[in-house]
Amino acid sequence: MTQPRRLLTSWFANAIVLAVVAAALHRVTIASAGDLILAAALFGILNTVLKPFARLVTLPLAIVTLGIAWFFVSMLMLYLTQAIVSGFAIHGFWTLVAATIIVWLVNLVLDAAIGSWRESRRRGRGRPRPAGRRY
Repeated sequence: MTQPRRLLTSWFANAIVLAVVAAALHRVTIASAGDLILAAALFGILNTVLKPFARLVTLPLAIVTLGIAWFFVSMLMLYLTQAIVSGFAIHGFWTLVAATIIVWLVNLVLDAAIGSWRESRRRGRGRPRPAGRRY
């Protein structure tokens, strides 16, 4: 899959995730479809650029907490998205926790449905497969 197509797929998946969060939690509000698209784009950018750095910085804490620290990194990405996009709001800490859990669950479902776009990126297209292995 080409880079622009992967980007659009990711953007679409983020829009679905944020729409599901807003539909499931009454304390998550999206003012308009434009705000949903903007929030999805920003959420994708934050997850692509900032989240890997934040995970690296919190690696020692994640080891000590058996990965629970990375849940808070995911919460931070949602918090930053709602802080920057004025038409997307998450009201309250526990709503943010629930929204993060919903994002995780919906991403699991989306990965099962359209996960092949991520697999092709990880595997590296065009790379020869090891001899002796059947796929």
